[in-house]
Amino acid sequence: MKIGVLSCNPKLYSTRRLIEAGTQRGHEMHVINTLRCYMNLAADKPSIHYKGADLVGYDAIIPRIGASITFYGTAVVRQFEMMGVYSINESVAISRSRDKLRSLQLLSRKGVGMPITGFAHSPDDVEDLIKMVGGAPLVIKLLEGTQGIGVVLAETKKAAESVIEAFMGLKANILVQEFIKEAGGADIRCLVVGGKVVAAMERRAQEGEFRSNLHRGGSATLIKITPKERSMAIRAAATLGLNVAGVDLLRSSRGPLIMEVNSSPGLEGIEAATSKNIASIIIELIENNAKPHKTRTKGKG
Repeated sequence: MKIGVLSCNPKLYSTRRLIEAGTQRGHEMHVINTLRCYMNLAADKPSIHYKGADLVGYDAIIPRIGASITFYGTAVVRQFEMMGVYSINESVAISRSRDKLRSLQLLSRKGVGMPITGFAHSPDDVEDLIKMVGGAPLVIKLLEGTQGIGVVLAETKKAAESVIEAFMGLKANILVQEFIKEAGGADIRCLVVGGKVVAAMERRAQEGEFRSNLHRGGSATLIKITPKERSMAIRAAATLGLNVAGVDLLRSSRGPLIMEVNSSPGLEGIEAATSKNIASIIIELIENNAKPHKTRTKGKG
């Protein structure tokens, strides 16, 4: 099969591993720089051009779309879909996962447990917004933030009011979320591929930090998840329509809670923590599903 990995950086660990795994399984693998693609939207024959040539003959693509290029990246994925190329994660599913508010609303509609969350642009009563999520301490998140950037822990009501007002002054859309103290600065990343949890790791924040992201110095270890956590991770990925997803869970006193669902999960941390060949599992998913014009929108919203 001819498989394209949509990635702006061929040197990234995840990109290199996918190319390596696909090649080992006998496929023709190519890295395609998403931002260098340009499209012909003709109704009779939509096409994508790259470095002066028409991209043809691809059986499947693996989108590795960075958050900062979501709009253009999903447009490129959509164009491949119009050409009948199979994408492991479809454009509409990627868009859902990148919109924190939309994804939480979809998960809420399906009854998937998550921390109490408020959304605001410029509320008349900041005090009521804080009260709505159970008071301080609480977490304030920028809607557009990634990898822990734009996430603030406000430990007192006064601090929460100051941070919320500062974000409002910047005209930023924010989520205000209850702080799950019992999680102890740790979360669980479940990697869902093809409707199954194929690996799970615990990410723990470094001393003095509450964000457990590996990009922020957190550590990762192998962990055994409960049947409920497994089921919740699978439901969350399915709700957003993602075939490949990194689902982040918190262990709370009222059971597991979904924190976030990532459509382009990094492979380095979880392959190191679990010693599993995740890249090969993703290629196997393509082998079992990539047929011409087999793209369809999963779920609603």
